[in-house]
Amino acid sequence: MGKVVDARGLTCPQPVIMTKKAMEEPGGEELTTIVNQTVALENVSKLAQSQGYELEVKQDDDDYYIHMTRVGGSDEDAGDKVEDIAIMIRSNLFGQGEAELGQVLMKSFLFTLTELDAQVKHIIFMNSGIFLTIEGSPVLDTLKVLENKGVEILSCGTCLDYYQAKDKLAVGSVTNMYTALEILTTTARSLTL
Repeated sequence: MGKVVDARGLTCPQPVIMTKKAMEEPGGEELTTIVNQTVALENVSKLAQSQGYELEVKQDDDDYYIHMTRVGGSDEDAGDKVEDIAIMIRSNLFGQGEAELGQVLMKSFLFTLTELDAQVKHIIFMNSGIFLTIEGSPVLDTLKVLENKGVEILSCGTCLDYYQAKDKLAVGSVTNMYTALEILTTTARSLTL
């Protein structure tokens, strides 16, 4: 069964951090992380896949057992890394000032990304930025176009919980602070709005 990481009762990013540390230790080729929150399940699973692990998830009552076995290298080891860009959007408005103008500018900014040949690989939405990824957002279609082009759309799970909007997420997937910072610090370039 290998190493066991018991992260029950812990909120993200703690389960991800504990799992990542266990992966880096001797014997980290095979491990099981136990969580009891679906966000932690999703985030640990994404980490495992990005690090070259196959995974199997078993549920026992409220607990999820994520059994991971390393079968390949991590995405970072791919060797053909393109000059990639990560963007963090912290608000549903572009800039400060009039809200109406901020909405127009954000819509324009995101649409322009669909037209550029830039290697944007990740867009991370934090704080009120998550309102752009939930039902009713005026930019959902644009974000779906970006996602179809291979851009990973990520919304902060803590922010979705805070605004009671997790069940309204309409594009992309949930992430955590650890993953967001890892993306922002390992991509070739990052931009924060």
